[in-house]
Amino acid sequence: MIDTEVLVVGAGPVGLATAVVLTRLGHDVVVVDGQAEGANTSRAAVVHSRTLELLEPYGVTPALVERGVHTPRFTIRDRDRLLVPVPFDGLPTPYPYTLMISQADTEAYLLARLKELGGEVLRPVRVTSFAQDAGGVTAALDDGRSVRAAYLVGADGMHSLVREQSGIAFGGGTYAESFTLADVRLSGGVPPDDVILYFSPEGLVVVAPLPDGLHRIVATVDGAPHEPSVEFVQRLLAARGPEAVPAVVEEVVWGSRFRVHHRIAQTYRKGRVLLAGDAAHVHSPAGGQGMNLGIEDAVMLGETLSEVLGGGSPDLLDGYAAARRPVAEKVVGLASRLTRLATMSAARRPLRNLVLRLAGRLPAVRRRLAWQLSGLDRR
Repeated sequence: MIDTEVLVVGAGPVGLATAVVLTRLGHDVVVVDGQAEGANTSRAAVVHSRTLELLEPYGVTPALVERGVHTPRFTIRDRDRLLVPVPFDGLPTPYPYTLMISQADTEAYLLARLKELGGEVLRPVRVTSFAQDAGGVTAALDDGRSVRAAYLVGADGMHSLVREQSGIAFGGGTYAESFTLADVRLSGGVPPDDVILYFSPEGLVVVAPLPDGLHRIVATVDGAPHEPSVEFVQRLLAARGPEAVPAVVEEVVWGSRFRVHHRIAQTYRKGRVLLAGDAAHVHSPAGGQGMNLGIEDAVMLGETLSEVLGGGSPDLLDGYAAARRPVAEKVVGLASRLTRLATMSAARRPLRNLVLRLAGRLPAVRRRLAWQLSGLDRR
């Protein structure tokens, strides 16, 4: 029997961030993950200003900032037509930009910090079942061991065993389109320091710079291939990206496909079991909010759990659950609106573009979008 204060299930960015916060605040944490090693590929590639602020007290931010590409602007375009520019460089934060960095790097820096603090991840180890009582939670592991903890945190993703075994509903739906994702080497007409969301009747495509001279491509595609080829990504950009100076795909370094759901857990707490990250909410990648919202959950939950473990009322955990769910609803709503706008029919496209161009000229609109996307409105 392993005894600990908190058992964290899942060693992605959210589980690792939860463990870093709790360990830094002086608590004993056990993290388990079913994978033999951390992910060396990446879906999430955006770290926003608010996330960097939240991780700063825990010693993670400097490494991220040094590694990532600082992009001071997010733009929404229809081919070469600029619809809405969203500048981050005027925001009142030490991090007035979007940081582009692969999820693999983000996980690696979180794990390194956890190890610096004396923590570790048990791999490959899965929780097979658990039961809670008045004094804590007992979890069975697939290697025959068991863990006794005061609290269990489910940071085990969209298909969360923790959420399912707790009987927490996960309401919502699935977008009709599939998404393709590729890290590529580009030449041609893509700005080196902009994150661009291109609108097209054929679907959206996001083009964003990454470290080491790469660009991240995310696009809605009916029947996306499992491994996108150079020719496939080139066709996407030719149909949806810049026209005057086309982007040329030189190499696909890595690619994948996935389907996107929009779902939120009915509650983030059931007794001594708590949810964070994709176990609690999933949504469209438009706006790059998913991992950021999850890391916010992790920091808030870690700090709240620390207070409870230090003698505070367990009711504080109800406050965490009550506060975070409306935030997820707001973010899911923003991502859904961006996705609907991006995939609007060709007939409605001219009116949409006119409205967006006019709105994009208003400083108040640009400022509001910058605050929403950066997460600073969730301070």
